[in-house]
Amino acid sequence: MTDLFSMPSMPLPERMRPNSLAEFVGQEHLVGAGAVLRKMIESGNISSFILWGPPGVGKTTLAHIVSKELKRDFYTLSAISSGVKELRDVFARAKDNSIFAKGSPILFIDEIHRFSKSQQDALLGAVETGTVTLIGATTENPSFEVITPLLSRCQVFVMKPLEVKDLETLLERALTKDPYLRTRSIDVRQKDALFRFSGGDARKLLNILEIVVNSFPPEEQVVIDDAVVADRLQENISIYDKNGEMHYDIISAFIKSMRGSDPNGAVYWMARMLAGGEDPLFIARRMLILASEDIGLANPNALLLAQATFDAVHKIGMPEARIILSECAIYLATCVKSNSAYMAIDAAMALAEKGDNSPVPLHLRNAPTRLMKDLGYSKDYKYAHDFEGNFTDQEFLPDGLSGTVFYEPGNNPRENEIRTRMERLWPKYKK
Repeated sequence: MTDLFSMPSMPLPERMRPNSLAEFVGQEHLVGAGAVLRKMIESGNISSFILWGPPGVGKTTLAHIVSKELKRDFYTLSAISSGVKELRDVFARAKDNSIFAKGSPILFIDEIHRFSKSQQDALLGAVETGTVTLIGATTENPSFEVITPLLSRCQVFVMKPLEVKDLETLLERALTKDPYLRTRSIDVRQKDALFRFSGGDARKLLNILEIVVNSFPPEEQVVIDDAVVADRLQENISIYDKNGEMHYDIISAFIKSMRGSDPNGAVYWMARMLAGGEDPLFIARRMLILASEDIGLANPNALLLAQATFDAVHKIGMPEARIILSECAIYLATCVKSNSAYMAIDAAMALAEKGDNSPVPLHLRNAPTRLMKDLGYSKDYKYAHDFEGNFTDQEFLPDGLSGTVFYEPGNNPRENEIRTRMERLWPKYKK
């Protein structure tokens, strides 16, 4: 009989961590046959790059695999616990070891979006001189958090949540390859809950599997179905993990509370995030997006307050920043809502992405040269300010698109005023 104390001390995700590209699951667009990152690895000539994606998709694992495949020295730092001093120590060791190395050492920085400007400046010099080849990992858009000079010297590879087929592979591999799980009698009858709760996160899937298996006595058969998974996870899934376990679920609840005009829900979920150690700037950034996406022209002041909140939180920091964040969240939650600007740009983008390349009408074209003027560029353009009310009727869409409506004013006091004015100025857009 298996004894409880024979259970491995190492968590299942660590036991199942792949050691080669052949074992790596998912991200076919990056490491599949003929994919860009795989070609770089196979050529032995890689440049610095940043892996951007949600937790549990293999960012750290892929960095380790790259170093093993290329037989490069590997250094790792966490942006949370490392500063400029730690960076310089790594650079010194990298220089000392580079004499005997076939290529520059690889420096992996987890959560690179949390590096300060001074830390990123220190890193920039080492990347420029080739002292290290940087592999950064981030769950945040690097365009917002990584300084432009460093970003310009790195390729950004987007990593996606794992697909169901990938989760199937991971589950089957764990059940058949893990030395401990192979000793247990495990009957998987349903997988929907396993995959749903994992949310495309490999680490989360394996953690859930381990929790469920370990909830059964060692001598008893493990039966896994949707009801068992939900029952075993009741306590575990309520914990906010700033490193990713519930990160996206909590922020989703926060956003939806504000979108649904519930200030109480908004401050509750915000409190959960702050208590869990979430970066307050991450929260502020999400409110900035919501101000445009969900409030927009119903109250343009919302965007101004959200921007002011982001700046204030950046300057002040915690714990006082919690008050500023709370004020903004309550304001956004209680605002009249409109997604008209969001819908308008998406409608226009959908047309553009279908390949619409309609030429710009001649009267709207710039005419900086004599030849362009002779060809009719800018001819018949009417300067709005020359007319009463700073308006005159003219066509601003290409031929064939005249009368196309992208912006539909929302049903709220401010946009009802906009609708009335637009219908007066542009009767051709009136439905």
